Amino acid sequence: MNNGAQDKRCEIWAIGGGKGGTGKSFVTSSIGTHLASKGNKVVLIDADLGGANLHTLLGVSKPRNSLTDFFEKKASLNDIIVNCAIPDIGLVSGTLSSLDSENIKYAQKLKLFRQIKAIDTDYILIDLGAGSHNNTIDTFLLADKMIVVTLPEITALENMYHFIKNVFFRKLKIILSAHGLKDMIQDVWKNRDAHGIKHLKDVVEHLMGTSAHIRDIIENELATFRIHIVLNQVRSGREIMIGASVKSVCLKFLGFDAQYAGHIEYDETVLRCINKRLPFMLTHPFSHVAKEISKLTENLRDGRQITVTADKYANRRL
Repeated sequence: MNNGAQDKRCEIWAIGGGKGGTGKSFVTSSIGTHLASKGNKVVLIDADLGGANLHTLLGVSKPRNSLTDFFEKKASLNDIIVNCAIPDIGLVSGTLSSLDSENIKYAQKLKLFRQIKAIDTDYILIDLGAGSHNNTIDTFLLADKMIVVTLPEITALENMYHFIKNVFFRKLKIILSAHGLKDMIQDVWKNRDAHGIKHLKDVVEHLMGTSAHIRDIIENELATFRIHIVLNQVRSGREIMIGASVKSVCLKFLGFDAQYAGHIEYDETVLRCINKRLPFMLTHPFSHVAKEISKLTENLRDGRQITVTADKYANRRL
């Protein structure tokens, strides 16, 4: 997979969530495998700096090169893409050193972003590490598709909401900074009690009410802002419905409509495959989990979402 002129720009999908252990790497590798099975060239980038494990899910025992080589200026990003056992998938392995996202300098980040966009492929999937540091969020915002993976557990859901809120706040800051209004949102949030502001939705409404010019800026920039929700390891119909609750929370407190791309049911076979370094989608292509992953990947590709109703899912057994 070489740099060069492209007839069409590749799509960049980022997979995050704020909390470790939600299955982001499994979802990333599985989505990538499905896209490749449809004749697409795919590059997976493990951006979990210091805790890289995406190679394990792709059956790569010990990556020859990693992002460490890129950050230490030993190689370009394109030079460290390695082939996997899965046809049409290339891998950029994450660092296995002590480097983390907070240690990346601004110039390094810009260089990384430029080289990501220059990769000659159909899809680039970026597996982000845990946390809500600005470098992680900026990488998430780089993507054409921003995907959040969470579990139907209270701590995972709380961390996911915290991550989404930070992403949205960062997006607003970037929008206003680009128009010479860098400190505006910070000032509004700092004085939120005086303005009667409780949530980020209130911040947006306050900013849009300051002038028609700012209203137009925010409306235009947020018109295409989408976050796609994937609920992993669900065990019941009621847990499937949590995705709809996440949508409601985002709309009520943040003011935008998140998209519920789909869910993946819990299956012990997934863990057994991970422990054996076997790509799940290749070894169990006809499993229920594989079908769910295929469906949500198609939803992500086409901008669709699932509709969840109580009468359909409340008493459903998996």
